Amino acid sequence: MAGEKTEVLQGTLDLMVLKTLDTMGPMHGFGIARRIEQISENLLQLNQGTLYPALLRLQQKGWIASKQGVSENNRRARFYSLTGAGRRQLKKEAENWERMTAMMARLLAGNEGA
Repeated sequence: MAGEKTEVLQGTLDLMVLKTLDTMGPMHGFGIARRIEQISENLLQLNQGTLYPALLRLQQKGWIASKQGVSENNRRARFYSLTGAGRRQLKKEAENWERMTAMMARLLAGNEGA
């Protein structure tokens, strides 16, 4: 299993992006992708076809905002930041994730005690 890449589960990319922006502050798309890859210890590889539709979707929902800026290597880039609605959604998504992972842990543990 070493070297094997993990696919992003449906619905988790939004949570990862929101949390990354909450933790790191405004970032451009490439930086968001690299940060998620770093935190996942390179188990996740996000390409433009995965990340940018998610950023657009989050922006359309009002959870993130974007503005043009200049990246650290002096290139024009769109920087994304979390909105107030995004912070509220992050809280909801994190709570849902905690409930789901607890349920999966019980399921994977089997029927002990049943």
